[in-house]
Amino acid sequence: MATLSAYPNTNPNTNFLSPTDQSNHDRESIPPMQHHPSSETDSDANPNFHSPLLNPPDSVPPAVAPSSLLHLSFNQDHGCFAAGTDHGFRIYNCDPFREIFRRDFDRGGGIGVVEMLFRCNILALVGGGPDPQYPPNKVMIWDDHQSRCISELSFRSEVRSVRLRRDRIIVVLEQKIFVYNFVDLKLLHQIETIANPKGLCAVSQGAASLVLVCPGLQKGQVRVEHYASKRTKFIMAHDSRIACFALSQDGQLLATASTKGTLVRIYNTIDGSLLQEVRRGADRAEIYSLAFSSNTQWLAVSSDKGTVHVFSLKINAGSPSTTQSRSTSEPVVSPHSSLSFIKGVLPKYFSSEWSVAQFRLVEGSQYLVAFGHQKNTVVILGIDGSFYRCQFDPVNGGEMTQLEYHNFLKPEAAF
Repeated sequence: MATLSAYPNTNPNTNFLSPTDQSNHDRESIPPMQHHPSSETDSDANPNFHSPLLNPPDSVPPAVAPSSLLHLSFNQDHGCFAAGTDHGFRIYNCDPFREIFRRDFDRGGGIGVVEMLFRCNILALVGGGPDPQYPPNKVMIWDDHQSRCISELSFRSEVRSVRLRRDRIIVVLEQKIFVYNFVDLKLLHQIETIANPKGLCAVSQGAASLVLVCPGLQKGQVRVEHYASKRTKFIMAHDSRIACFALSQDGQLLATASTKGTLVRIYNTIDGSLLQEVRRGADRAEIYSLAFSSNTQWLAVSSDKGTVHVFSLKINAGSPSTTQSRSTSEPVVSPHSSLSFIKGVLPKYFSSEWSVAQFRLVEGSQYLVAFGHQKNTVVILGIDGSFYRCQFDPVNGGEMTQLEYHNFLKPEAAF
């Protein structure tokens, strides 16, 4: 379907971080891209990758005018996060918190999607906002070593999201997903989905196998692609539409939430069995973010109710396929719940499994959540520019302790 010009004088192994910032993180790298033709075609994708852009976009020093936030996302190990603004994009380190770099443009500037590849110099950008820097139907491959875009991929409709692995690029449109090989950008797979305006898609990051999760073709259904075994699994996760989901790093566990936002379910992606069900609350809510801890011992949930919840996972993370699934008719009661003694007496709501720890935020605002690299810590990002790092008590639970707060959109947050 496409050809890609080789990176001119590009070192894709360049790391954003200085040596002092890399003490707790391995140097990330991806294989160099090569020039390879492909014979595959598709009506929704432009059959031509464009040659590298010869003139880098004009850039200016950090803008004095305040920036509006268009996009927020963590990188694959949650050690960094990216912010797309109406002027450009910025990359931050989580612990210690600091701005690593920013790129502001003097023409247009709106960046609606920024997808990092761990900590290397290659990013995927999509234009956004009222004055986009790039067309919203194009994925721009940015090499920060050269401070410019080196190639682009065009589609017939707007790009909703992008996911990166060291060996794959996944582009999500409203009702279709494209999977490309990273080395030569050959189209490997395309998937049709139900309407997916949020661009919901998750991919595992383990080198051993690639697992991709996306909405299915039915309301409440998720599709799981196991590329190593060439198997597809459909899971009817909810009666309502899927609002959010998250995949564990190894791709074996899947957490899902519906538009009702009251329950979160954890599934085994191999056989589709339900392993656990937890309750966020009784009132309808919009779930913005779900995240597994690296050891799959905890699950974090953020919603428009202004509370981040941390749940304890009662799952054998090492081999979930051998874990006995739990029926939704027999919900698990948290040992910390004062209602555990009445399980089976009152309706299911009262015997549900509740969160172990919580952190209160501004209700109605949008937050992303991930687990920090320090033990029992949670990092929370707000669309208002807020950065929180909190710690929870894994034994006693309750309210989390705030360790740190920053507004990363303020000028003083600049590196």
